[in-house]
Amino acid sequence: MLPISDLDPKSAAPLYRQVYQQIRELISNGRLKNGFRLPATRELAGQLGLNRTTISAAYELLEHDGLIAGHVGRGSFVAAPPRQGGLNWNQLLDCKEIATTPSAATISFSASRPSELLFPIPEFRACCEEVIAGPDVQTILQLGSPAGYGPLRRYLLEQARAEGAARDSDDILITSGCQQAFDLLQRILAANGETVVVEDPVYPGARNAFQRARARVMGVPVGPEGIDLAALEHLLNSEHPRLLIVTATFQNPTGATMPPAARERLLSLASRAGTVVIENDIYGPLAYEGGTPATLKQLDPSGDTVLLRSFSKLAFPGLRVGWVIGPRPLIQKLTEAKQWSDLHSDQLSQAVLLRFAESGRLETHRQHVLQTGGERLQATLDACRLYLPPGTEWTHPRGGMNLWVRLPQPLDAGELLPRAERAGVSYLPGKYFAVGTADPNALRLSFAGLTPEEIETGIRTLGRIFTTELERVRAASPLEATALV
Repeated sequence: MLPISDLDPKSAAPLYRQVYQQIRELISNGRLKNGFRLPATRELAGQLGLNRTTISAAYELLEHDGLIAGHVGRGSFVAAPPRQGGLNWNQLLDCKEIATTPSAATISFSASRPSELLFPIPEFRACCEEVIAGPDVQTILQLGSPAGYGPLRRYLLEQARAEGAARDSDDILITSGCQQAFDLLQRILAANGETVVVEDPVYPGARNAFQRARARVMGVPVGPEGIDLAALEHLLNSEHPRLLIVTATFQNPTGATMPPAARERLLSLASRAGTVVIENDIYGPLAYEGGTPATLKQLDPSGDTVLLRSFSKLAFPGLRVGWVIGPRPLIQKLTEAKQWSDLHSDQLSQAVLLRFAESGRLETHRQHVLQTGGERLQATLDACRLYLPPGTEWTHPRGGMNLWVRLPQPLDAGELLPRAERAGVSYLPGKYFAVGTADPNALRLSFAGLTPEEIETGIRTLGRIFTTELERVRAASPLEATALV
């Protein structure tokens, strides 16, 4: 009997990954020796009270990592070579598995990113050539300001002031995408265990940046119109958190957008509680129908809201250029923290993106992205309606890159993921985005990186898997159904 215990069905990690992790650790620390025969999948499933497919998925991961080898008719055996001295880095660093998006599937709904097939490569090359041929290339290739490339900072700040998203008292910092902005904000505003409120479910990069800094992260549910204001009001009044992080437009992972009145109410509640509002507006430019509501930063009468934006969802995410707009004293402290971390950012990428924007090529590309994005969103909605089993629910965003799906009971999106991956399709289970209690039925479909044809094929495949499993569970005995969940 394998010494496996403490499996947590509410964990962000699916059960098969928890089993995989524990067996991997048993092999790593030498408790399972080379040649040890693992229990058959049916035997271990019975021991742990799990479905056999869960154990099969764990064994597949172990075999993929070269830790075990399966032999037809004989079983699975530990195959990892013995450790030859040196430091045990897994033990030294208390290593835990890092959550990553699946990449082996032919059709991946896992990554919230633009399609590289839409990148305007000739226009990008032209921008690079123009920058390199320009008079400032030597300065661009030199060390620069930790706050970012000066001309790009001025351009973005002028754009923000023109739309009412920045005041004379605001300043700007260029970051390596919004993820670095979250890291810098936790260093300056939440480095001593302060309470930070986020949406639930939420983009895990934001949650993790603050949790790993030992901040007290608390979640507020997200509904069809964004963050639940009644729950937020209760939390603000009872906890008086330092920060509130919110994506008001096309929230990740749900795609929800807050109406203007709800935005004003949120600002009023936060102001009364003395809470700093951090607005993540990276999806704002991706409105496929109707107008985009004013940002929280635009609506905030105090001007205290901190606005995060990025080029990553619109063009060339590999260049890693985002920015923070906020009150000048905060930007100064964030800039100091950034200098400690990376000295200065890549000015060449920033100069190329500035040329891309100033030349009008960015706006031309944005219009193309809006057209294709609308087609892909509609293809996703149509495929969900046609192929997902009865009782499935999903959101209906007007833009962005993501759809939130809730499967009918008792389907578990995490448990079904290995089966989907074997069929060539991947997605992210809802557990990946949870702050509090995870919703096992939920999953995120990110559609922007796929063609309409791939979207239909992928969701048709998922629909077949989900429908087959739902029919099997409902026909099974209560005991079998309980084991699956």
